Order: sequence, then structure tokens, then C-alpha cells
Amino acid sequence: MPDVYTVLGQDHAEVKRMLDELENGPTRMGGASAAQLAERKKLVQQLVIAESKHEAVEEEFFWPVIRDLSGNGPQLADHGTEQEQNAKLVLAKLDEADPGDDEFEELVHAIVRDGRAHIDYEEQRVWPRLREVLIPSGAEKLGMKLLQAKDTAPTRPHPHVPPRPGVLKATGPAAAVADHLRDAVTGRGKKG
Repeated sequence: MPDVYTVLGQDHAEVKRMLDELENGPTRMGGASAAQLAERKKLVQQLVIAESKHEAVEEEFFWPVIRDLSGNGPQLADHGTEQEQNAKLVLAKLDEADPGDDEFEELVHAIVRDGRAHIDYEEQRVWPRLREVLIPSGAEKLGMKLLQAKDTAPTRPHPHVPPRPGVLKATGPAAAVADHLRDAVTGRGKKG
């Protein structure tokens, strides 16, 4: 059974791969073809979907556990959720941006920088603190909650929804259904 660190670590690895690909990929300013720009947009959509799911389940299950830690738990959770709220604003703009526009590359640069910083923050500052108190069976239980919740999590950023578990439990399922329906109708996130 995967634990919380495995589940989140796999998400982080996938996101880092996409960030690397976006950072090193062809751009309009670098002479990218229309087909290359279309592929870049698809990669951004995949990143937005992955990040939206990841952040939604973290806000509902992971950050509340961190917030409940004695000592600096509340500060760690506040900083992590603030980073995620800022990322949602950028991701929402990036999801709508055209890869032929200058703003698109500015947003890509911002999400690459901020995404790496957030992953580093979680892995280097938050996980060690959680490991101090969470026994292996608790880590597995939390990992399973995250894994199961990702299946029905929203696929778009919702930056105006407060990152509080009660609000997320009330609004998250409706947002996720709407996101999944929009994705099915538009073909958003489909590979190939």
C-alpha cells in the first residue's frame, strides 16, 4: 500500500518532468512551428490537470494533517496553501492563454519557478516534520486517501475557492463533476 510520501512523490516527479519539458521545449520566440506550439498547449493542459488534482487532494487531506502538528504545523500549512493558491491563479491564466502570446511564456516561466520551489518546500521542509510524528500505518492511510480522492478531484484550478477542508468537501465534488464534463465535451487533456 503506497504511503503519503510515495503518492505525493509520484505526483511531484510527474510535475517536474512536465516543468522540465516546458522549460526546455520550443517556444514561439525560439521559432517553434504551429504544431510544436499546439503540443506545448497540450502539455500545459496536462500540467494544469495534474496540478489541479494534486492541490485539491492536498488541501482536503494533507494540509489539515500538517496544520494539526504541534509547533510549526500551522505555519507550514499556511505557507504551503498560500503557495498553492498563488499557483492556481497562474495555472488558471495559463490554461486560457494562447502559446503564441508573450504572456503564455511569462506564465510558463512563473509556474516552472514556483512549482519547483513548492515541491522543494514540501519535500525538504514539510515531509521531514511529518515523518517525525506520523507512524507508517498513518502514512499509508493518508496515502490511500490521497490516491482515492485524485480519481474524483477537480481538473481545473479554482483559485477563488478557499483551501479549507470543509469548503472543499462541500464544493469540490460539484466542481470536479463540472470540470470532468467540460473536459469530455472539449477533449481537453486527451493525449494524442
